[in-house]
Amino acid sequence: MPKIKLHTKSPHIDMTPMVDLFSVVLTFLMLTTTMRQPEPAPIDTPFSVSDKTAPDANIMTLLLSEDNRVFYNIDNGSDTSFHFKGKILTEMGTRYNITFTPEEVKQFEAYPSSFGMPIQNMKSFLNTKDAKEREALQVKGIPIDSTDNQLALWVLVTRLVNPKVQACIKGDNDAPYPLVKKVLDIMQDKKVNRFNLITNLEATKVMLTEE
Repeated sequence: MPKIKLHTKSPHIDMTPMVDLFSVVLTFLMLTTTMRQPEPAPIDTPFSVSDKTAPDANIMTLLLSEDNRVFYNIDNGSDTSFHFKGKILTEMGTRYNITFTPEEVKQFEAYPSSFGMPIQNMKSFLNTKDAKEREALQVKGIPIDSTDNQLALWVLVTRLVNPKVQACIKGDNDAPYPLVKKVLDIMQDKKVNRFNLITNLEATKVMLTEE
């Protein structure tokens, strides 16, 4: 008696729902992701073998460039409702008789990158959208001379507003030694004796020896 052959069907997978889900996720990421703001000066950090990561929040970052400029950045802490950045800017303005509008304070809180200019130029910096104009305003960095040591005041006010803040220093590999020493002296003068050095992780080779 002949055998009956059953008709076999190849499996079919409908990928339409997965494509739709992928499109939704991609659209969400495109709408919610913000582009990383480039630093105002290129910083070629030295290498190290330490794999310790920098803190995620409550940090103030000092950038030291090879052309002898200092830049500064602060975050809003682990809870943005405290508005640390806005309070710091307002206090700095009070000390220099500069009144920042609520919109300028909001712009400062939202600015994600470091800045490096005298406080007197801050209003122009916040009110312009032109990248070249912002670059021109930062041509000298934050003043650190003895007659007007604005960096020391930024550090002091930041610690007064946010006592939990930690310091990070990101220096260029070719930053002048006098600049580095001056910044470290300022930090120690403001009782900041512990800080994180931001470096690039150096790849290490593990040599296996046969016994």
